[in-house]
Amino acid sequence: MLRKTLIASAVAATMLATSASAETLRWTRSSDGLTLDPHSQNEGPTHALNHQIFDTLIYQDMDINYQPGLATDWYIHPDDPSVWVFEIREGVTFHEGQALTSEDVVFSLDRARHEYADMRGLLTSIKEVRAEDDYTVHVETHDPNPLLPNNLTNLFIMSKAWAEEHDVETPQNYAAGEETHAVRNANGTGPFRVESREPDTRTVMVRNDDYWGIDEYPMEVSELIFTPIESAATRVAALLSGEVDLLQETPVQDIERLANAEGIRNEQGAENRTIFLGMDLGSMELSTADTDDNPFADLRVREAINIAVDATTIQRAVMRGNSEPAGIIVPPFVNGYSSELDEVVPADTERAQALMAEAGYGDGFSVTLQCPNDRYMNDEQICQAVVSMLARIGISVDLDAQTRSLHFAELANGEYDFYMLGWGVPTMDIEYVFNYLYHSKESDLGTWNFTGYSNERIDELTVAMASETDEETRNAMIEEARQIVHDDIVYIPIHHQMLTWSMRDDIDFKVQSENTPHFKYLRFNQ
Repeated sequence: MLRKTLIASAVAATMLATSASAETLRWTRSSDGLTLDPHSQNEGPTHALNHQIFDTLIYQDMDINYQPGLATDWYIHPDDPSVWVFEIREGVTFHEGQALTSEDVVFSLDRARHEYADMRGLLTSIKEVRAEDDYTVHVETHDPNPLLPNNLTNLFIMSKAWAEEHDVETPQNYAAGEETHAVRNANGTGPFRVESREPDTRTVMVRNDDYWGIDEYPMEVSELIFTPIESAATRVAALLSGEVDLLQETPVQDIERLANAEGIRNEQGAENRTIFLGMDLGSMELSTADTDDNPFADLRVREAINIAVDATTIQRAVMRGNSEPAGIIVPPFVNGYSSELDEVVPADTERAQALMAEAGYGDGFSVTLQCPNDRYMNDEQICQAVVSMLARIGISVDLDAQTRSLHFAELANGEYDFYMLGWGVPTMDIEYVFNYLYHSKESDLGTWNFTGYSNERIDELTVAMASETDEETRNAMIEEARQIVHDDIVYIPIHHQMLTWSMRDDIDFKVQSENTPHFKYLRFNQ
């Protein structure tokens, strides 16, 4: 165990460690994980929960640096640039006692490539996964893929034997509402074991004392109780009353109050996530609009919306300064980010009205905006502000805000004309953004592109940048692709999100910019 340096005696140090090892941590945020099936959903709160239970081959630590997980080493095969070699950690067991081998890794990567797996978009370059021996895995890609390890930070490893035993060899079909054994039960190799699970109510996890990293991390949390609380006021009250110990995603209106509360402290930092609006610009007509065509298909209408939505006002009035207005859907952390394109277009209602008239919508039109009310910081309030701003240019917006589980299920089924979405980039490379959001929607590419946008050149560049190894050539591809989608105004960027976590003042835990707390790192100050 990693211990604090103490001047006190060895006996006192032992007593301190014993005391710390018995600590329960009660954790809350606005939303639960959607499922415990580790490959079904590529979604932040779901990954945050599953990271406590499962391990990945490689993960991002609290400073978002890449660290070895179930892989102790990874490198390109010296004789074949299309093969990545992963050396698997020996002596690891799953929570139910099965020994981890290469077969589990092969099974998990293949399972995550299934049509029901929302993780498949990260693995499109893979041709074959092979177990060379019990602790060596070869991943062969169609072409050299320098980014493959970056794509595995949320790719959890399951027990093949457990999956076969419980008939969950394929991922949950989340969009169809499928219920399987893996939805509420889990058998990982991670730092915590699931003791009980009540979706949207309470998940109790206990420390895995057989964890392979028990001596490498503080591991001071012996019991982890996760209670999602949708109401912001109720979450804050629970922290102030001592019912919970750590509040993830502190409501912006309560940050100052909690900073001044006795026994409470805040940790803050920038999040690797951009909030934006998407539109169906590919259909002949919209299902919720009062027109017989599709106004969003006209670039002038999209430009009008872009300059009518005032991100600076949203930052000041809705986010109380706790956001950074955005011009592109790429957070500053990410390779491929452009500060030049991230310049926010000044709001211009008069120009927006002129563009609407020029496009033939001088009298405006009506449409429904779909928004989650429990996923992003002040998500519903942001949408309310957008409704007001678009009304000034004649667009009458009916706001439909609902819980994220419904929002994402309906979005996945392609049911929305106009919607809010947030996007983080765990691979830390812009290819992830093009892969999911801009490439034409196909079986395993463009899986979150619900706009109908399809551009042959963008498709070519997206595929090419995933395998290009020459940095100068690749950067030129990125620059070209960025400019095309920026000019086409495929999405309406709002802001890069900021993070605040509030906690008991005896907790030592920093904000992680992926918004994924790895509680094996948490310490209690004595």
